Amino acid sequence: METESTGTESTGTESTGTDSTTRTLGRSGIRVSALGFGCWAIGGEWQDATGQPLGWGKVDDEESVRAVHRALDLGVTFFDTADTYGAGHSERVLGRALGKRRDDVVVATKWGNVFDEGSRTLTGSDDSPAHVRRALTASLRRLGTDHVDLYQFHLSDADPVRAAELRDVCEELVAEGLIRAYGWSTDDPARAAVFAEGPHCTAVQHTLNVLQDAPQLVALAEESGLAAINRSPLAMGLLGGRRAGAADGDIRSRPPAWLPGFGDGAGADPEWVERIEALREILTSGGRTLAQGALGWIWARSPRTVPIPGFRSVAQAEQNAGAIAKGPLTAEQMAEIDRLLGR
Repeated sequence: METESTGTESTGTESTGTDSTTRTLGRSGIRVSALGFGCWAIGGEWQDATGQPLGWGKVDDEESVRAVHRALDLGVTFFDTADTYGAGHSERVLGRALGKRRDDVVVATKWGNVFDEGSRTLTGSDDSPAHVRRALTASLRRLGTDHVDLYQFHLSDADPVRAAELRDVCEELVAEGLIRAYGWSTDDPARAAVFAEGPHCTAVQHTLNVLQDAPQLVALAEESGLAAINRSPLAMGLLGGRRAGAADGDIRSRPPAWLPGFGDGAGADPEWVERIEALREILTSGGRTLAQGALGWIWARSPRTVPIPGFRSVAQAEQNAGAIAKGPLTAEQMAEIDRLLGR
């Protein structure tokens, strides 16, 4: 069994890891814990220009720092954020929490959105090549580091021709040592394939959970040697048992069109709840919590997957990290889930 090495490169860049506790980020050879932590929630409240909430509500920064420290103690070595989460606040909190342990972990962030830090407001987007360097410089400052391990384009529906230009800029940043690898956060396989042509593209970030499979993107990751970094692995909390409506300032209280599973201020969609309940017995097998079972489904889905559930507390960090020891679901359980969901 290989020992876990987070910041170093493995000898076989196509390896996906020989145990269930670590995985390799695509072609980069960078080893990470099989579970990453998504840092959207710890950014706190922020909004768009119309007042639409874009965060997960109020947070306690000190609790966020404690949760990151607990995650580190439990073996989590991959943290995914974005410059726009909390309008820069998530990067600042993560940078402070990592402190002198920065070199022990793999940090991913994203660019493409434009925001005002003072008012915590998303003001637009910028897909220009010049903005890549401006955004990276600002992220490095907020994170308190001299490089980003994985830099991801955050505009999911950007023009593919422009994306090819941005891919070339990312190659320059790799050559300069400012980033180690890059990827695109998009649910469009054709767009992801544009970035995949770059030698140092190592990942595609996309939605994946037991209720929302993404066969084309998983196939692209496997065929192109990319890591599939999975956002919404717990369906924005539904697979963690969330049912009630969200508080003001939480994006789930006024869900935009791209966020399924929640009624407008009314809590979980009954149809989604029904499907989750149909899977509960399988997902909670082996002493797992519902959330741990949902993460086990993702690991069993492909050796390329790295789920990144969100967190806002030490308790959530402990529950999510506890899934690592439980490991993936079995092939038989995966087949039964497909049968129950009719796919």
